[in-house]
Amino acid sequence: MAVSKVKIASIIGVTNKLDDVIRLCGQTQYFHPDDALSFYSDTRKFTTFTDENPYSDTLQELKNLLSRIGKDFDVTDTRNLDLPHYELKNYVDRFSEQMDDLLNQKEDLEEIQENYVKQTVEIGHFVGLNLDLKKLAECQYIKFRFGRIPKECYEKLSKYEDNPYVLFFQCTSDATHFWGVYIAPVEYIQQVDTIFSGLYFERLRVKALESTPEKMLQELQDKITEIRKQIAGLQKQIDDNWAREAEKCQQVFSKLEELDTYFNIRKYVAKHDNSFILTGWIPEENEDDFRERLSKIEGVDYAIENASEALRHTPPTRLVNKKIFKPFEFFVDMFGLPNYHEIDPTPFVAITYVLIFGAMFGDFGHGIVLSIVGYLMWRLKKMPIGRILIPCGISSALFGLVFGDFFGFENTFNPIYQAMGFAEKPISVMEPATTNYIIYTSVGVGCVMVIIAMMLNIISGLKQKKYAKAIFGPNGIAGLVFYGSLLIGLVLQMFMGIPVMNVPYIIFLIIIPLLCIWFNEILGKLVSRDPDWKPEKWGDYIIQGFFETFETILSYATNTMSFLRVGAYVLVHAGMMLVVFTLAEMSSGIGYVLVLVVGNAFVMGLEALLVAIQVLRLEYYEMFSRFYDGDGIPFHPVTVEKH
Repeated sequence: MAVSKVKIASIIGVTNKLDDVIRLCGQTQYFHPDDALSFYSDTRKFTTFTDENPYSDTLQELKNLLSRIGKDFDVTDTRNLDLPHYELKNYVDRFSEQMDDLLNQKEDLEEIQENYVKQTVEIGHFVGLNLDLKKLAECQYIKFRFGRIPKECYEKLSKYEDNPYVLFFQCTSDATHFWGVYIAPVEYIQQVDTIFSGLYFERLRVKALESTPEKMLQELQDKITEIRKQIAGLQKQIDDNWAREAEKCQQVFSKLEELDTYFNIRKYVAKHDNSFILTGWIPEENEDDFRERLSKIEGVDYAIENASEALRHTPPTRLVNKKIFKPFEFFVDMFGLPNYHEIDPTPFVAITYVLIFGAMFGDFGHGIVLSIVGYLMWRLKKMPIGRILIPCGISSALFGLVFGDFFGFENTFNPIYQAMGFAEKPISVMEPATTNYIIYTSVGVGCVMVIIAMMLNIISGLKQKKYAKAIFGPNGIAGLVFYGSLLIGLVLQMFMGIPVMNVPYIIFLIIIPLLCIWFNEILGKLVSRDPDWKPEKWGDYIIQGFFETFETILSYATNTMSFLRVGAYVLVHAGMMLVVFTLAEMSSGIGYVLVLVVGNAFVMGLEALLVAIQVLRLEYYEMFSRFYDGDGIPFHPVTVEKH
């Protein structure tokens, strides 16, 4: 449940062994390459490899062909397939040429078919027009226009009854238009066109004018039938070719994908004369396996060191969490991965998010539904948020048992409570006394969360040897003492009547920690024995420190009060369900059931979204801001992508 330990591997060898080395590194699937030049201070004698990738064009050609065929591959293991590049290229060229010819013929026929189908649609609008269109097109003294006119505009044609040339011959119609033709003498066609244009007539230029619409339609359908037979024949040839070549094609594809991926490791390599240097990161637990693999390559030396030895570099972050916490890495990654020396907050997020979500969305029925929805989101769509909603829904259901809510029904679990020895449900949210209790509990939860975040910051700061952050910072030991003492003092003094806020208590547990926060930068430098600990201008430093300290005090209050939203949402849920039942009781019969179903669905959808956002806000702004930087570099080992 932490950031996995990694080690840095530096490999040195002669250039003719480079391909063997990068192939080995790629096949491990746990080697994360890094820029070799960045690990050395004097790089004047080193250069990088600028060779063009010889596999990318061939691979892209094969991918394009597979896309045209409509096929896809998973990458298979090709370690036992040893084919030189020229054989791979020759195969792809031959197979592409063969398939491209068939595909081009098929696409040409499909284009012709599409054109014929379009013509059938055009001609189909004029079925019933008892005219020979070819003879009509040959007329010298009349012009005709095929098209459609809106139904509401068609009625306006009656205004032109006095004009003998404004005539529209209707053929077919749809929901909004009449389809047909108008005919006018050549000398009047411009005038008639203007009139029909004003009536929003849309002209359709019929391409084929051979005979009557019915006969033309039949001829087009016959042509379409014939073309479909030709297309089916070509498709059979394509399918037969694919059936013969699929296995070999997959092997070639996988090999090209592998070679292309491994070749890209070269951009991280530095070379000098006839030697190369390759540097990268490996998980600590894989060190023995990596050494064993490298030892089999002659002419190669290597060194594997702890990540702490790479002082100028931040090692990549590889999270290793138990299965129950794994889904919540999604939230951590959204904010930013922890750097190598930070604490992994995933378990903390998993526990606090689930508990707070359940309290804010406490309803047994809603929680069960939410878990089912989350399961389906993950199972069917592979949505990461789905896996998070499953435990959140279970938590909501458990809190719903405590609150006695089942889709808003308050008394469903009374037999269970009575069997357990309770007279009624443990917590009745809408009672005035309970409301105050919920509010106080929310603030108490906020105090505990802030304190835990400070403790995590102290641990993280000490781990990173950032003493100003861990000891004197607003979220360090000084901040923890100040915040904790202030809380304890107020609770004991104001609520329990115990007078602890005396002068020594205030001086040693409040004022001195506050001064440490004020001068935390100077104190941190003194502890780390930094000779340059003095500020340039004491006056400016003190004034700046005052305002920063004042802002820190305000943040303690605002961060704590932010947790009031936890209690607020508990009350909001109860209030919204009360509204739903009030509306349902205003109806009867099926109306009552319908209002309850729709109301519950609305409350579930709205509250689930709002609660999910608000809890995430508490995680990011009230807790992460106190102990977490999230500036880590993801651990991305070289792996062959699967499609």
